[in-house]
Amino acid sequence: MADKKEKKEKKAKSKKCGTYIGGQAVLEGVMMMGKTCMATAVRDPNGEIQIEAKRLKKSEGVKRASKIPFVRGIVNLISSLILGTGTLMRTAAVYGDEDEDEQEEGKFQKWLAEKFQVSLMDVVTGFSAILGVLLAIGIFIFLPRFLITIIPPVQNTIWEYILLGVFKLVIFIAYLAIILLLKDIRRLYQYHGAEHKTINAYERGVELTPEKVRDCSRIHDRCGTSFLFIVLFINIVIISLVTWAFHTYVITVDNSIAKFFINLGLELILLPLIAGISYEILKFLARFDNKFVAIFKAPGMLLQKTLTTREPEEDMIEVAIAAFKKVLEMDNDQSVPETEFITGGLLSKMLEATKKEFKDAGIDESDAEWIYAITLGIKRSDLVRQRTIKSSESKAIHGIVKERLAGRPLWYIIGDTEFYGCKIKVDERALIPRPETELLADTVVKSAENGDKILDMCTGSGCIAVSVAKALKGKNVSVTAADLSDAAIMLAEENAKLNDVNVTFVQSDMFTNVRGRYNIIVCNPPYIKSGEIPFIQKEVREHEPRVALDGGEDGLEFYRILAKNVKSYLAKDGMLIMECGEGQANDILQIFPKRDYAIVIKDLAGVDRFVKIAF
Repeated sequence: MADKKEKKEKKAKSKKCGTYIGGQAVLEGVMMMGKTCMATAVRDPNGEIQIEAKRLKKSEGVKRASKIPFVRGIVNLISSLILGTGTLMRTAAVYGDEDEDEQEEGKFQKWLAEKFQVSLMDVVTGFSAILGVLLAIGIFIFLPRFLITIIPPVQNTIWEYILLGVFKLVIFIAYLAIILLLKDIRRLYQYHGAEHKTINAYERGVELTPEKVRDCSRIHDRCGTSFLFIVLFINIVIISLVTWAFHTYVITVDNSIAKFFINLGLELILLPLIAGISYEILKFLARFDNKFVAIFKAPGMLLQKTLTTREPEEDMIEVAIAAFKKVLEMDNDQSVPETEFITGGLLSKMLEATKKEFKDAGIDESDAEWIYAITLGIKRSDLVRQRTIKSSESKAIHGIVKERLAGRPLWYIIGDTEFYGCKIKVDERALIPRPETELLADTVVKSAENGDKILDMCTGSGCIAVSVAKALKGKNVSVTAADLSDAAIMLAEENAKLNDVNVTFVQSDMFTNVRGRYNIIVCNPPYIKSGEIPFIQKEVREHEPRVALDGGEDGLEFYRILAKNVKSYLAKDGMLIMECGEGQANDILQIFPKRDYAIVIKDLAGVDRFVKIAF
């Protein structure tokens, strides 16, 4: 009784976990297909699993044709060939330029990219697909027919058709056995085994982990190999009957060469018919699970065991599980987005695709140009020149693009930026230096004289202090920099060391810890109104330090502190040079009524951006 109960529970569990998902092995990976999507998982040259997942999109015409008996077999055959070939080409693209990463792009590659807007990998994979179809026709259709012609006694007898079937069977098995000698094919068969193990595990309610899936069978009765014998048998029967009927009742051909090409043409023409009939028979047999059907499946099952599957490694099973889970996820939730492999490609196409992503996300498209230029080590102006991007370069670009789309500012992702001839390290400890601030540093440099002491108040990343110290290195000028934030001071010190300049840093709330007098005090203080901060760019608001942005209720709080204290820290004939927000220059001048003179300087956009005051 206990055994019967256990069998019933296992049977119920098997039904509960039954799946419609099927798949195929591909180069270093597995493709799984569900009702609404397909997912291909591969392990790339860096050992990471990449997944490309696509929704299955069928036209109304294809959907209607898929419901018509016999026609649907042809439609499914063509769809499978297109999807299968496309998947193989995509997985090959993950590895296509692995060797090229070690060498410069060749002249032929550059010519293809510039002249025809295609990469060398596109050409190779396209040629391989065409060659594969021609080889299949040659080996499985042409060769058996040719072998019949070299045995004259059997021609025009029943033995011609029997031997044709035998030749097709032998060639098919021999082909599977011979290609097994290739290392890549053995690995492909291991991934085939991983695909079967994963599906078997799910159908039996086994947890989908590499350790537990490994113990499942690598043989599956829904495998295409199991049905190939049925298709081959149908092919032999139909071809034999049609060619016999054609030569008996339609036309009798005595010339062996003419007969050979007529038979070859008939076989090619009959391929769609064979596909349609085979599909209907397979669909009918799939409805049953009995000893009679098992007879037809047995040869294919034996082929799986001896030839077309191999015991996979655990990392291969992990890849198969990743593809299977992705299909389950997408079939159960239509909102799950599609994903693509990270591969190489043409610069123009990839850049345009990234720009579109950024535009749709509300991000400045110029960020895409900076990402590509920096990663490829070229100028932005050179992005117009066509070239092929390698997979390693593409992966680096993809990582930055992903972070940027998540909202993190570009230069925090890059980690440094150019500022007035210096490389400045940047991160969340301080504001990202703005291009217009270079004019502030330039004004200081042009105003400084030999022996001057310069104070950079609210230094942040130290970009002004460091660039000024570097530009005035030969003028015996001393530079001190102050900031409220300990973290900002640490970052500024790193930048001084990076640029090999001597700057004295002081942690100070404005002038609190500052000592001595200076010929020039430069300051780029926080000047955004407190009430406007919730409405500024999200990436600035959420990532850059608020303490470096908030200038108080009217944005002028720090200018008042400067006005109150600056004379105590300026040497005779000293000057104060400040950056300000748009529309603030006149208000700032009102805060400094006692002065010798003041100059308002515009930025490159024509905005009043800097105020220079002499006392």
